[in-house]
Amino acid sequence: MSVDHTTRRTENIKNLSEDTDLAELTKNWLFKTAQHYYSYNFNYLSRPIIQYPQDMVVMQDLILSIKPDLVIETGIAHGGSIVMSASMLALVDYCDAVDAGTMLDPQNPKRKVLGIDIDIRDHNKKELLKSPMASRIDMIEGSSISEEIIAQVHEYAKPYKKILIFLDSNHTHQHVLEELRAYAPLVSKDSYCVVYDTVIEDLPGDQFPDRPWGPGNSPKTAVFQYLDEIKVSPLDGVDGEKLKFSIDKDIENKIQITVAPDGYLKRI
Repeated sequence: MSVDHTTRRTENIKNLSEDTDLAELTKNWLFKTAQHYYSYNFNYLSRPIIQYPQDMVVMQDLILSIKPDLVIETGIAHGGSIVMSASMLALVDYCDAVDAGTMLDPQNPKRKVLGIDIDIRDHNKKELLKSPMASRIDMIEGSSISEEIIAQVHEYAKPYKKILIFLDSNHTHQHVLEELRAYAPLVSKDSYCVVYDTVIEDLPGDQFPDRPWGPGNSPKTAVFQYLDEIKVSPLDGVDGEKLKFSIDKDIENKIQITVAPDGYLKRI
């Protein structure tokens, strides 16, 4: 008797999660590729995207399955990630239009991406404004943890009902913790707050000699502290419902190679 695809996938993910030899190989492979700046090798719609391909696959999968109205990203850099998010939202809008038998207006999209960066360089901004996804992208320049920027983002997000968040800016513990406190309450139920580069906690300490972060001072330590905080002192999201997150281990077990171990936080 044939096994259906969903059952086979569930079994595959379970088996992968239990394969300790593969986990060790994967860890070593990731460590070595990180030394070669592997994540800098890729583009998306002609814009550099500083991500591992496996996490890019998850990014598109989350957007296409959740169908958010708004994606918020901290950290823009060259803009490949916000362009990718915008293109996935365009695809969702296209599918909705086909299903409804209506015309798609690419200049007045209902789904948007909001990118935040402390320094949006002019040459990157110019390229992003020339992108075919430009009508879907808005940007705010400033520190993602300043009171002014947090207030701007919350005001911008008010009309949107389904929100997905990617945090990928400064990777120190305190910065990421403040981002989580500021933006995790915006995440919709069954959507995600993805914290990238939690893998810093698992890499050798001497791998970041010129960076303010490293093991013990990383996005992963911030994730664990934030989850403890909202467990001890329960908070409400902006939707008025209790704020609860679960680390989605199935995602990292499925893709194996990720810069976000323990960083895929699903609001439950």
